Amino acid sequence: MGAESNGSLDLSVFLTGIPGLEAQHGWLSIPFFTVYIVAIVGNNLIMAAVQADPALHEPMYLFLSMLAVTEVGVSVSTLPTVMGILWFDARQIDLDGCLAQMFFIHTFSCMESGILLAMSYDRFVAIYNPLRYTAILTLPRIICMGLGITLKSVTLMAPLPVLLKQLPYCHTNVLSHSYCLHSDLIQLPCADTKLSSILGLAIVLATFGLDSLLIIVSYVLILYTVLGIASGEGRRKALNTCVSHICAVLMYYVPMIGVSVMHRAAKHASPLVHTLMSSLYLFVPPVLNPIIYSVKTKPIRQGIFTLFSCKRKLL
Repeated sequence: MGAESNGSLDLSVFLTGIPGLEAQHGWLSIPFFTVYIVAIVGNNLIMAAVQADPALHEPMYLFLSMLAVTEVGVSVSTLPTVMGILWFDARQIDLDGCLAQMFFIHTFSCMESGILLAMSYDRFVAIYNPLRYTAILTLPRIICMGLGITLKSVTLMAPLPVLLKQLPYCHTNVLSHSYCLHSDLIQLPCADTKLSSILGLAIVLATFGLDSLLIIVSYVLILYTVLGIASGEGRRKALNTCVSHICAVLMYYVPMIGVSVMHRAAKHASPLVHTLMSSLYLFVPPVLNPIIYSVKTKPIRQGIFTLFSCKRKLL
């Protein structure tokens, strides 16, 4: 596509599979599809367990079910194009579909970051003021926090596809991943993309940057509070309630930082390395979060067992 084409007309972009392993896409589809099944089924099990078990209608588990919603959202957003490439070599996608996918991936990722921050606040309240925990984090407040995070994410991400849609495209419209990301799409227009680039950076700083900073502050306050607990057993129990959330935070932010560093410091690295890093960022948290919370959190594990027990009785 050498000639300029208006962004408002029908325009297709081309996605990239796994560089260097195109001949193995059929075999690679098996582990990728397994990852999607584990992520979607695992997170849906957590949501179902929290909904079905009254004992899990506590702030910590309500936030966990919100996190599960975002994990399913991210997985469902990438599944059609990733599996389409691996199964059918379907690399072409129209611009509108690509922009829609970009919007949903980034919106759910932004929501996930906001919910991880809310969960760190939840852990701080539970440790700092356990007697007033449920009085502070009431159901209406939790719902308002969830709606606020959703509204913030949608409002911040909505301008990105709108701005990209208005631009003319004249380059070869090939993306470097199996899904559409803003950092990829912003390379395609042949007009000035400074506004989109600045807006994208501002959104990253206002969401992921600020959220991660506030999570660190929350854990500094948690650590300060825990050190003030007299008994060693009490300190251990308090910190143990944070282990699953700390794992979730690390699984979310470490791959994100890794992708960012790779894009800037290792631009000439193999395309396969870039693809694997991006895949870790999008695929690892949705798969491991339900596993970690099921293993480390006894009430969740019991809730899932109860869920299956009730289904067996119905059958």
